Amino acid sequence: MNREDSKKLAMHISNVSILGNVFLSVFKMLAGVIANSGAMLSDGVHSLSDVISTIVVIVGIRISSKKADESHPYGHDRFESVAAIILANLLILTGLGIGYKGVRTIMAGTGHIKVPGMLALVAAAVSIVVKELMFHYTKNGARKIKSDALMADAWHHRSDALSSIGSLIGIGGAMLGFPIMDPLASIVICLFIIKAGAEIYMEAVGKMVDSSVSQDVIDSMREYILKEKGVVSVDKIQTRLFGGGYYVDLEIAADAHQTLHEAHEIAHTVHDDLEEAFPDIRHVMIHVNPVFAND
Repeated sequence: MNREDSKKLAMHISNVSILGNVFLSVFKMLAGVIANSGAMLSDGVHSLSDVISTIVVIVGIRISSKKADESHPYGHDRFESVAAIILANLLILTGLGIGYKGVRTIMAGTGHIKVPGMLALVAAAVSIVVKELMFHYTKNGARKIKSDALMADAWHHRSDALSSIGSLIGIGGAMLGFPIMDPLASIVICLFIIKAGAEIYMEAVGKMVDSSVSQDVIDSMREYILKEKGVVSVDKIQTRLFGGGYYVDLEIAADAHQTLHEAHEIAHTVHDDLEEAFPDIRHVMIHVNPVFAND
């Protein structure tokens, strides 16, 4: 899938996310007010915050998909990692907010918790189903186009689903006479959300600081290159992650008695074949070292 198609898919997924979150936030906030559920009202505000997160994703992807220019000769891919870092921070803050609210409620005592109505329970169930579907839809799209920002947004959907599970347990527990279940569930959920946010943050930062691809990928490239005609050995492979792809700096050895033109043809063939065999490669830079028969 080329960059333009990837951008169109990302925009479509983001628009679906915005519409879904607006619907859910209005529905849950109304249910919270009507059914006298503070948990559901907070859950509705959480869904509304996801709209802001998706807007951040849209901005990040639009900027990162811009073509290279004089000021950014290597393109704008890293802006997507910046968007992913922003979303990861929002995710962590969301988790901390949910956890803080749970601890505060427990410290205040269960006598302060009002028993909600059935509508709040229905709203929580609907939210879990819708947000889980949105999570899988967004996650599959993110994997297809290898988008960090979109994957971060997918986990934002999952955090909302987890938040709604907490609301469902809390509302159900309160209706059954166990109001403390709500804040306890919130504390457990916050840990899952913070963990997801931290993982997204570390992955995005790794791409910002030129981390290498996995050793398995490097080994596969080395094996592939050694099969190319004219390549005597692979002296060095260096890779660096960049947005949704990676760059490769490569040193190969070829017969020193060949002409410059012949050595260039070997390098050119390796370059083209490698980029075709490994679609995530943005560009390959190759240096050819001479090797003599008695070396």
